[in-house]
Parts: sequence; C-alpha cells; structure tokens
Amino acid sequence: MTEPPITEKASDELRVSHPALRVGLYTGALLIVVMLGALVAANRIPALEPYALERNAISYTLFVLLMLIPIARFWNRPLRMFGSGMIAWTLFVAAYDIAGMVFQNLYDAVRHTPFMALTEGAVVYGVCSVISWVGGMVIHARRHPIVPGRKASDEAARHTR
Repeated sequence: MTEPPITEKASDELRVSHPALRVGLYTGALLIVVMLGALVAANRIPALEPYALERNAISYTLFVLLMLIPIARFWNRPLRMFGSGMIAWTLFVAAYDIAGMVFQNLYDAVRHTPFMALTEGAVVYGVCSVISWVGGMVIHARRHPIVPGRKASDEAARHTR
C-alpha cells in the first residue's frame, strides 16, 4: 500500500504551533550549539589556549544572552516563560549529560552534575517568572485602584432606621 500524499492541512499539523514550545525548542537548540562550540574550542583547538579568558567570556556571554530569549519573549506571560525556559533548559541538560560521556571529566571541570544544572535552570526561570507575575500584579493594582464595596453593613443599617 502506498501512503497518501501530505496535504496542506496535514503539513500544517506537522508544524509546531504553540509559541512557548517553539521558542523553547529553538532556544534549547541554540544553547546546545553554544555549549558544543565552547567545548570544542576549549578541548580540541589548542591554538585558542592563550586566549582562554576571552574565549570563556564570549561563551558565557552568548549563553546568558540565549537564556534570556524565553524571558524577553514572554515577559508578560509568566507561565509561558517558565514552560518555554524549562523546555530549552531540559534540552540543554540532556545534551550536557551526553557531552559528559564524550568529554571525560566534564562534570569535575565544571563542578556541576546534570541534575545540579537542571535545578539551577529551574530556579532561574522560576524566579524570573515569579518576578514577572508579581510585577504584573503590581502594575495592574496601580492602574486599577481597589475600591471597597458600597453595600451597607448590618450595623450601619440599624443606625439609619
């Protein structure tokens, strides 16, 4: 039997449609590329050894900037921010775990196990999500004053009779 051709509707279903998932997958892929680039530059290119400080600074800067993508994209949506960040970070930690098998003593040099890295990423994205959520509530409260209800209480009603 032959399979039916992929129609336009079926190809639309194959695409990732949720923005948090899409941003998380792209950010995770970019974090993996930066990690692998940094590992290759540090371990396989001896000509860069005199420039270790600059090489590491560039790697750290790129890494932090890429970590900020879900935070910047979903600043006013804390749940999506956390979900997207955790998707990206989980992909990164999975690649970090695999890289630890290829690059011997990686965990000793970095002083982080994959679980520690996963926990730190969850804390960073969690704190940013909470800051975004609380900040949104504060801004909402500043724009919309809290007005007490105007319903007369039973005590006030007794004095007016």
